[in-house]
Amino acid sequence: MTNDVINSTYNPANYEIATEEEYGYKPHKLLKRIWKITSIVLLCFSIFMLYFSIIIIAIQSFNSSDSTTEFANFTFENYSKMFTKSSLNDSIMNTFMTSILATAIATVLGTLVAIGAFFLPPKVKSRLMLLNNIPLLNADIVTGVSLMLIFSLFLPLNKHIFGFWTILIAHIYFILPYIILSVLPKMKEIDPNMLEASLDLGIKPLKSVRKVIIPAIKGGIFSGLVLAFTISFEDFVVGYFTTGNGYNTLSIWIYSSIGRKSLFPGVYAFSTAVTLFMITSIIAYNLLKGRLHHEKEN
Repeated sequence: MTNDVINSTYNPANYEIATEEEYGYKPHKLLKRIWKITSIVLLCFSIFMLYFSIIIIAIQSFNSSDSTTEFANFTFENYSKMFTKSSLNDSIMNTFMTSILATAIATVLGTLVAIGAFFLPPKVKSRLMLLNNIPLLNADIVTGVSLMLIFSLFLPLNKHIFGFWTILIAHIYFILPYIILSVLPKMKEIDPNMLEASLDLGIKPLKSVRKVIIPAIKGGIFSGLVLAFTISFEDFVVGYFTTGNGYNTLSIWIYSSIGRKSLFPGVYAFSTAVTLFMITSIIAYNLLKGRLHHEKEN
């Protein structure tokens, strides 16, 4: 009886819904508008600061004048003369050769280390990862000087030890942790019993790794490979302390040319071409990845 009385007397239409302002809420429309404008300005400023140097290099690559302080005429001649300087060509070839070899060796070693570390006991694995993270946390200049001192110990055996081999070993040393950190998370995503199952079926261990594990972690291997190549390609500090015998990479060659009144315009053209190639590659990769994902869903 009481419920019937309550239901008959309660009518939502007789009650007004309280507004947010009545509860003490203040919209602060002016402050919201100021914050929105400020966030847009900060975003544009951040993007501008990130890409300002790239834009300047791109503009300078079309400058007919060798001077960096004035823009004479718009021209494409810098791109046609990009490979006319022998010392620049040698440094570009050295950069690609060092980066490609270092990345290939580090990818193989890093993948094997990551696979082995995945099956280690937790305590041993944590200690190994601690050693792996030291080159990442260490400053580049400390890494370069340390490797230089280590290589200097072999000078009595070979006076010309500094050169291709020292810079190659140095690059392998500091890009190897990036491969391991890229592959190890992928190992955690696969079934740990896959390797044991393949061994029970009579497949040899090396073939099991090659046929079972590597196809499952190829995404991590590829991402680590790209990251390692990028870091090796743009390195200057470690390479500067570990190179010698006239073996210059592109960054070292540019640094040695800074003291001149003007830099060879082909450097701007080559840098812009590399940037455009990387942007095009990233866009093509994302489009291809999205297309394959769409086809897989359908």
